[in-house]
Amino acid sequence: MDQEKLAKLRARYADASGADIHDPHFARVAADQFKGDKRKWPFSDVATFLGAPYRPDALAAPGLGGLDVAIIGLPMDLGVTNRAGTRLGPRAVRAIERIGPMDHVMGTAPLGMLKAADIGDVPFRSRYSLESCHEDIEATFRTIVEAGVSPLAVGGDHSITYSILRAVGARRPVGMVHIDAHCDTSGPYEGSKFHHGGPFRQAVLDGVLNPQRVIQIGIRGGAEYLWEFSYESGMTVIHADEVDGLGIEAVIAKARAVIGEGPTYVSFDVDSLDPAFAPGTGTPEVGGLTPREALAILRGLKGADIVAADVVEIAPQYDATSNTAHCAAQVLFTELCLIAEARALGKGRL
Repeated sequence: MDQEKLAKLRARYADASGADIHDPHFARVAADQFKGDKRKWPFSDVATFLGAPYRPDALAAPGLGGLDVAIIGLPMDLGVTNRAGTRLGPRAVRAIERIGPMDHVMGTAPLGMLKAADIGDVPFRSRYSLESCHEDIEATFRTIVEAGVSPLAVGGDHSITYSILRAVGARRPVGMVHIDAHCDTSGPYEGSKFHHGGPFRQAVLDGVLNPQRVIQIGIRGGAEYLWEFSYESGMTVIHADEVDGLGIEAVIAKARAVIGEGPTYVSFDVDSLDPAFAPGTGTPEVGGLTPREALAILRGLKGADIVAADVVEIAPQYDATSNTAHCAAQVLFTELCLIAEARALGKGRL
């Protein structure tokens, strides 16, 4: 062993505390984590999304209390076509600890870059009416968007994204990176247009989502016959079985080419992941993405104009391991990093 190097290491670190970090970038992140030589215990206090401050009063505060990003739960699953239970998704994601504070690939520590808070859950009037739930979602997200705040949503079933997009795309239609096992562009079923299999058809028809700027990644399973609208409208579809052949870098390049420079929404359904990694969802499909592939695709969007995002379809009761919720929390953190990077570049605003 190099004794001279060892002596230098001893001089710097032998009597140092865990808070003594010398790399300037790492030191900035550490400064937000340590009080003296102590860090907050990850399992202490009330659980919040990503350990962010809890601000349930923000929705009623002028300008949403000066927030840049509002992380909000949507515990609603009246739009499912198969297994129910995603109403418990927000609670499960809040319970996940040790996410962040820094994404090592992007080098991003978002909670030190912007003011973000867990603002609680959408206040719903009725647990029985799907239609009124969607009215409540749209009204809540219009309040967030009109305050100049980026919403980061945790569902709940995927039908919620339709009403979120009606608020996010109200001034001008947005593009979208949609990572999912299903295109979710089918028509109304049994008298309802709000089910989780058709939010993006409705969003396009309402003029809030630009299909030419939509890419759908990870699509698979036996429901391909339902997704005609994706192709007819001009969306780009990359099936899960195509990802290996294309390679992650090519998928990222295609996504960035499709969304271009305009405002973009990111929608992540946990059933995009293979059920080996995320069994806790309502419509699992074998043959999906790995968490590493999904995170690589998301990280590849760094610098794009990401204005809002969601992670949906977490049904924790089908997963005794909590892996699904852990994957969802990591995706949520990565989406927060993307919004932080966009805002740092003067983007990320509607």
